[in-house]
Amino acid sequence: MKNFESLGLSKKLLEAVESEGYTTPTPVQEQSIPPLLAGRDVLGVAQTGTGKTAAFALPVLQIMSRSKTQGKRHIKALILSPTRELAAQIGERFSAYGEHLDIRHKVIFGGVNQNPQVRALQKGIDVLVATPGRLLDLINQGHIDITRVEFFVLDEADRMLDMGFIRDIKKVLKLLPKRRQNLLFSATMPKSIADLAGSFLHNAIMIDVSPKEITVDRIKQKIMFVRKADKRRLLVNLIKEEKVRCGIVFTRTKHGANRLVKQLDQSRINAAAIHGNKSQGARTKALAGFKNGSIAILVATDIASRGIDVDGITHVFNYDLPNEPESYVHRIGRTARAGRSGIAYGFCDESESGYLVGIQQLIGREIDTDIGHEFHFSGAIPKPDQKPGKIKQKKPSNKKPNNRNKQKNQGKKNSKNGSRSKPKRYNNNSKRNNNQRPRSNNNRSRRNQSRDSK
Repeated sequence: MKNFESLGLSKKLLEAVESEGYTTPTPVQEQSIPPLLAGRDVLGVAQTGTGKTAAFALPVLQIMSRSKTQGKRHIKALILSPTRELAAQIGERFSAYGEHLDIRHKVIFGGVNQNPQVRALQKGIDVLVATPGRLLDLINQGHIDITRVEFFVLDEADRMLDMGFIRDIKKVLKLLPKRRQNLLFSATMPKSIADLAGSFLHNAIMIDVSPKEITVDRIKQKIMFVRKADKRRLLVNLIKEEKVRCGIVFTRTKHGANRLVKQLDQSRINAAAIHGNKSQGARTKALAGFKNGSIAILVATDIASRGIDVDGITHVFNYDLPNEPESYVHRIGRTARAGRSGIAYGFCDESESGYLVGIQQLIGREIDTDIGHEFHFSGAIPKPDQKPGKIKQKKPSNKKPNNRNKQKNQGKKNSKNGSRSKPKRYNNNSKRNNNQRPRSNNNRSRRNQSRDSK
């Protein structure tokens, strides 16, 4: 096993690494740092939580520290990140690793006032960490010049594409100088990512940290079969029984995250939601509270989860199983950090058994199940021939519409055709009192009486 000194890092960086409590490099650090220091491009397949921020931040800092800044600082390194939280996390790491170096960095993202960001840029910086939207916005306003960038990092490339940033990425690539060093990190490597990497990486070294190996090391995994309606009560029971003080709950939707936070609050469990619809202030406050321990449970969606890099997370709850098996690996990777152990629970209802099959195929083994809890539902267990993916819902029955529906449909057709004719309002006159007349006739008679009285 190598140490950080053997990777070729400078004394000042080694001091920073030691102060952060790092003892031995992770596989992605061990494989990435030497070729990056040698000036090579790197294509890395690694998820958040494998230490990849240090894998590119340490070489960037060392390369830039080799020469002293002459005159006003300009952007030499650009790191592109998909989410605000992840960008902020990367910025924090640059602060820690560059503590003993004369290198300035700045993090910019949308959702907040741009003026403080612009003022920092005007003073001059060496490293810029940015989300695509705000970066291009400030470039178009003339506040950012990336024509002298020497080191370009595209982080979480698969999430970038999932969020629809491919056009923004291509715009940024066109503005960068041709002569530069590149690094692309992605948790998965579909054809779209491979094509993107091939468009700007040159003679790159491929580094693959397999998710299958990561998930089984220090993370205890359990699947619990449960009806959808019982998930909340099962979650509350687990949090209270295991006295969870630092846990993340993953939901599939933003609305589901908000609703679950309210329900947990009713059960006297301090929780906060973090997802794309939250303001940046609310997201920052929730993440800060989670880090300092004032918030015990963070409820998050997958998009926000990439920026949650907090030591001490003991529990991960997959309240909704993800429809993408790779997302399961990202989620449970929030726990068991820095040599600690952790536990990941997965709640599987009757509509999610296909997702479970896909997850188990990806990680190459069956996950242990817990059938001893009070909400166990055997109907959610995958069938022996169950295929991975979404469970097909039953098609609605083709019942003939009743008379009322026929009338509504006929009225819609007449409206579309421009006809003023309306469907008859009463088909069951036989049920009416014979002396009772339709309301329209009564109204007509009243109008006639009023006219006569005048």
